[in-house]
Amino acid sequence: MAGKFYAVASGRKTGIFKTWAECQAQVKGFSGARYKSFQTLEEAQRFVDGKTEQKLKTSLKTSGAEASTGFKPEIVIYTDGGSRNHGNRLGQHVKSNDKAAWAFLAVKGEREVAKSGSEYGATNNRMEIMAFRNALMWLDYYRLNDKRLLFVLDSKYVLDAVTKRWLFSWAKKGWKTASGEPVKNRELWEEVLELLKKFKNAKYVWTKGHADNYGNNKVDRLLNEEMDRM
Repeated sequence: MAGKFYAVASGRKTGIFKTWAECQAQVKGFSGARYKSFQTLEEAQRFVDGKTEQKLKTSLKTSGAEASTGFKPEIVIYTDGGSRNHGNRLGQHVKSNDKAAWAFLAVKGEREVAKSGSEYGATNNRMEIMAFRNALMWLDYYRLNDKRLLFVLDSKYVLDAVTKRWLFSWAKKGWKTASGEPVKNRELWEEVLELLKKFKNAKYVWTKGHADNYGNNKVDRLLNEEMDRM
């Protein structure tokens, strides 16, 4: 008889474990832990991913996809980036061996596509931009840029750069901020600007990170798994 699969959806480390001891180490004493044993790997993976119709509906409502505007997206895209450093704070810096990663998730009905990647020595902001840029590149490559798209981001920095048109203002000013400082990660922003010209039917909303949002939680998990593998 095949052994059980222990799935941890919320714990010190999420994922699927082959023994109860491994599972217990992730959930014992962890507030709000969610875990369950399954007979098949597929069932366990679905539990970890939270891949149920209700989860998706809750996520879309939280993200604003069913807002009063009547905008009904054909594809919802979640992006996230992170780093295990303090490189975005005054007086601190990023070390060359600091881990950083990005991830995006595209959801169309019951179908999902997720991509992620990592690099050393990058800030949170750089990874947030990269996640967004890579999502745009993927959508453009598969000619999905003309679909009704909803982007759900937990980075107000990236969101404001697009929705408040900071990005366009920076370009007009020779890639300088309102205070005259050079725009950081300019090469990524230049790519984003060119890509955005191809997306005429997209909306962008913010979601609180690490909240009860299926898509945001999944991309957060993916990028942390990337950093764990580094």
